[in-house]
Amino acid sequence: MQKVSHLQSNWRNAIFLLVAFLVVAADQLSKTWIRTNLAIGQSLPETGFFRLTHVSNTGAAFGLFRDQSFALTIIALIGIVVVLLYGLFTHRHFPFLNGMLVTTALGLALGGTLGNLIDRLRLGYITDFIDIGIWPAFNLADSSIVVGVGILVYCLLLSARKAGS
Repeated sequence: MQKVSHLQSNWRNAIFLLVAFLVVAADQLSKTWIRTNLAIGQSLPETGFFRLTHVSNTGAAFGLFRDQSFALTIIALIGIVVVLLYGLFTHRHFPFLNGMLVTTALGLALGGTLGNLIDRLRLGYITDFIDIGIWPAFNLADSSIVVGVGILVYCLLLSARKAGS
């Protein structure tokens, strides 16, 4: 029984880290392509509701908290440590949040946070490029964080509902 539990934990950790790695890889490759092929402010196509627009962002997701790189770096580092600790070790203490959906959500959040942190540390800003209508430009890392946190909130609400029944 102990061996099966340990094996499940190893698979869970592998999936958690694989999801994070895939997000970082996709995020960094897409940002590199944008920086290589579009000048800052340039859009592809030039007009339309959905465009790829090269934007340099010194703030947080969706352009919030501009020019706060140091504070945002510290927050990202703290967030990474917390997600890693929970994702790899303390999840065993919360069995109601020990499923694959939560594991995937945490991997998405970790990968997105790491992707943006790499930009911030390497370039001093984050490359954003997904430009949809009136919404501020964002990137794959931002999307990954939002989707991961959304899934996590859904799982928490579902768990609370089951506990209340």
